Amino acid sequence: MEKKDERPVRVIIMGAAGRDFHNFNVHFRGDARYQVVAFTATQIPNIEGRRYPPELAGSLYPEGIAIYPEAELERLIRELDVDRVVFAYSDVSHEYVMHCASRVLAAGADFQLMGPKATMLEARKPVVAICAARTGSGKSQTTRRICGILRGRGIQVVAVRHPMPYGDLARQACQRFAALEDLDRSRCTIEEREEYEPLINRGIIVYAGVDYERILRRAEQEADVIVWDGGNNDFPFFRPDLHIVVVDPHRAGHEIRYHPGETNVRMADVVVINKVDTADYEAIARVREHVWSVNPRAHIVEAASPIFVEDPRAIRGKRVLVVEDGPTLTHGEMAYGAGTVAARRFGAAEIIDPRPYAVGSILEVYEKYPAIGPVLPAMGYGQEQIAELETTINRVPCDLVIVATPIDLNHVARIQHPTQRVRYELQEIGQPTLDQIVLAWLDDRVRHGVDSPLSDMAN
Repeated sequence: MEKKDERPVRVIIMGAAGRDFHNFNVHFRGDARYQVVAFTATQIPNIEGRRYPPELAGSLYPEGIAIYPEAELERLIRELDVDRVVFAYSDVSHEYVMHCASRVLAAGADFQLMGPKATMLEARKPVVAICAARTGSGKSQTTRRICGILRGRGIQVVAVRHPMPYGDLARQACQRFAALEDLDRSRCTIEEREEYEPLINRGIIVYAGVDYERILRRAEQEADVIVWDGGNNDFPFFRPDLHIVVVDPHRAGHEIRYHPGETNVRMADVVVINKVDTADYEAIARVREHVWSVNPRAHIVEAASPIFVEDPRAIRGKRVLVVEDGPTLTHGEMAYGAGTVAARRFGAAEIIDPRPYAVGSILEVYEKYPAIGPVLPAMGYGQEQIAELETTINRVPCDLVIVATPIDLNHVARIQHPTQRVRYELQEIGQPTLDQIVLAWLDDRVRHGVDSPLSDMAN
């Protein structure tokens, strides 16, 4: 039998401008056995139609790699003679993943998920990773809590954020943010600001970008401990020494039904059951049973995310527009968030439904995610969408805007109505606490002679 000429395995990577680029960088870039012929994009607007630039793609890809809409997947498999499709994005149900697998298999290609062994980078400094089972579980306030515990022991912390590169990918390869002015210079989106700004305001340096090998080596030069600030319920890009995962009893069952949230729960050293002050007891118990069933070795911490409002009296009796965190409502599948809780708790007369006043891409968000309640998701993946968000807010006939995003929207939009901000932080309920767990982890590393620079700090 005549032997066919060997050729590289032709690959498409399905993604959303995060895990997909990372998997390419650490596994496929520079390996002539593979030829990545395309990325596909979903979840985030305005990713497709661009190219992964040659500066990041490497010498095997002098023209870069095209990024297409995921809707074109079957056509791409057929026309580009694709052998393998790698699924590389997150916060989706197990059923959704298998529907994608069925599309790929029916089109004739293999379907692949890549795990920690192939994709995690090894750090030279200790890594504490904070991840979640679903977007909107309370990961960000948990990250802030962990950073505070470590800094309270005199440990220099650098946070590395899961990627959100929605602009010029080559320029965003390795970004360092130490001041709010750095966010302005980089023209950060609302989503980026929501994650970076609260940490920067606490004096914590934040790294993010596209090339996480480069980011890791830069962060190691400044940190005693690196805190991996996960996103979109993905698992860490760096191999963690302590892995903390947040779950949400308001979505009981999702911790074992979503990808890769269940992976995080199974890998976790610590699982934080958040929002126990507002969730049903039965839901909390169900989540705890699920965690024990898949990861009996994990420490379980119960916590709340109490809300704080500048002037609660300003809400009472007002007709309010509630602006909630965008990703929590979209692929996080929540109908409302902390802003709605604040409006009800502090006596708002009415929550005005913003949907009749939405314009442009904001209106499209409601059409794509019909489960969103009478609240406004703070979408802002670019200057045009920020302008549409501003227009929508100002069109709503309300007395007050309740802003429940991690940043003050007045910094990026000209809001014509009075505003009240809602903030939330993590508060452990009972024991063990995160203080006890983190300090025991530090003491254990010192006791075993690991990371001697931490010795004085742990005592």
